[in-house]
Amino acid sequence: MAFSQRLGADFYAKIQADIRKRMDAAGIDLLLLDSNDDVIYATGFSHYTTERPVVVAITATDVFLLLPELERTHAAHQHIAAEAIVYFEFPGIDPWHAVLGRKFAGFGGTVAYGHAISLARVKPIESAFPNAERVIASNIVQQMRLRKHPEEVALHREAARLSDRMVEVGVEMIREAMRKGGPLPSEVEIESYVSRHAMRTMHEEHEDIMLVQGLASGLVYSGPRSAFPHGMPTGHPVKIGESIILSLGCRVGARASESERTFFIGEPSKLQREHYAVAYEAQRMATAALIAGHTCASADNLALAYIRDSGMSEYLLHRVGHGMGIMFHEPPWVEGGDQTILEPGMITSSEPAIFVPGFAGYRIADTVLITAEGPDSMTLYPRKLEDVIIA
Repeated sequence: MAFSQRLGADFYAKIQADIRKRMDAAGIDLLLLDSNDDVIYATGFSHYTTERPVVVAITATDVFLLLPELERTHAAHQHIAAEAIVYFEFPGIDPWHAVLGRKFAGFGGTVAYGHAISLARVKPIESAFPNAERVIASNIVQQMRLRKHPEEVALHREAARLSDRMVEVGVEMIREAMRKGGPLPSEVEIESYVSRHAMRTMHEEHEDIMLVQGLASGLVYSGPRSAFPHGMPTGHPVKIGESIILSLGCRVGARASESERTFFIGEPSKLQREHYAVAYEAQRMATAALIAGHTCASADNLALAYIRDSGMSEYLLHRVGHGMGIMFHEPPWVEGGDQTILEPGMITSSEPAIFVPGFAGYRIADTVLITAEGPDSMTLYPRKLEDVIIA
């Protein structure tokens, strides 16, 4: 039976019931959500984000989705868990916020909007509800999204499997080129090939695919360019003697996972081995420290202290990791300034790294589920030195 990416009506009924419970506790009568990820979370509607607002409106009894005319049939096709309210265009002769205001004409309670809303939309929302008791910001959905439901974990785990496969396919591509003795592929050729492979696999093995922005993609950067933590793929070809970072991921059912490994093209030098040993141990320590009941900061402090104690402070450019959910980057943040307590059901990355200017970067990243029994790395591609030499 094919893997289904779509979450069912029961899931969205559960999410919406939880939102209403939290709205009631916070004294909120109407909650508005306009970020792409919050819209997906609350209704299952995935769309290409533009300047045209798409807004979920949740009351104590109903869920509506305000959307532009060009998305009407798209929403119906996705069987969204909301009733559509349609405006024609943006900015519009009949603006979106005017249409929204008429739907709730005379509304006098508390209106709240999600924390991720564009500031440009706050004033229009206030004008749409002139009789509201108050119009405030709310982070209740952000807090809900920290802990994943089992149905979501299943999507993340499948995304992790495909992310590992993307790494594997990239290695196979390089190794095959080396075997043939011809020119080695460029960074952009590798990224394009592995992304297409992941999308093709989804279409072959999955049903009800949720098409989202960033369905499958990644960063591929080699040699001295790998010292830039987010170096975009270029036409730079892979070279014998250099290292390469394959940082790859995808979203299954709009749930993200990423797998990242540093590889050596040919036998690594003594210096490369020394660098890699530090990155390897720091990442092992970071993952092991992602323990329920501990803070995000504790994992970051531990792994980064190891890198500093190894004499590589100058090569340290970023935190241990970040939360993952509908987006690749979302709370909580595995960083010394985030005192969020890790709880079962949270998903974070584990990716401490070192970056040596003009020489190379060394980063290993996994997608980790926090459980009561300990950290569960959902990405499993091997990481020992002998496993990351491409020869």
